[in-house]
Amino acid sequence: MHREKFYRKWLRATNLVTFQVQVKETDLFIAADKNLYREAMDTVFKYRGEIENYIGENPLFETSLSPIDISIAASLIVNEMILAAQSVDVGPMAAVAGAIAEFVGKDLLKHSEEIIVENGGDIFLKITKPRLVGIYAGETPLSGKLALNITPAQTPLGICTSAGTVGHSLSLGKADAVVVLSKNTCLADAVATAIGNLIQEVEDIEEGISYARKIKDISGVLIIKGSKMGMWGEVEIKPF
Repeated sequence: MHREKFYRKWLRATNLVTFQVQVKETDLFIAADKNLYREAMDTVFKYRGEIENYIGENPLFETSLSPIDISIAASLIVNEMILAAQSVDVGPMAAVAGAIAEFVGKDLLKHSEEIIVENGGDIFLKITKPRLVGIYAGETPLSGKLALNITPAQTPLGICTSAGTVGHSLSLGKADAVVVLSKNTCLADAVATAIGNLIQEVEDIEEGISYARKIKDISGVLIIKGSKMGMWGEVEIKPF
């Protein structure tokens, strides 16, 4: 059953053309200089096909909650997911939403100077003006009150979110929102999952931030649990 992605109204894409692309479980909200539906659909089929074909030959890729070995026979998107998972000790599918957002987004940059691709709360963006990205954190007092202020100099950038209290993605923790920023969207997705798994109580926010600081190529993290929040790195917050 299709669920309305209500949080998409919190992605400020003023002056851009927005459209939606759906292929099976992949449901992308895209903003660009012009409507690139056909081009986006082609790239989604391409990258989903590469992932599905690899799963067909290597079923463990889909089911494992632990890292698996890199494969010389795999496509670039598959190996990027494997590498991201290896860096934080999670399964490769923890990076799938971020991977598709990034690979589709980078392909679409051939046709548009500015691109925003949102995939299940994970975002790849390359922008030419500052944009606000609202933060959804379930039923907490901070939900919908804050936004990330993203500048063009920070992009291309991945912004990925994991939550144990919101959404359908697997999390072993109880965070209301773990938001990770990285130039590598696959990595941001995997790291958000790994940190999300650590957060059970408010007191775990500090541990989550310490974890993020140790990971190469992570530029920022924001963690919300209940009415408490912690952040580190290149994270600028504005009222939303």
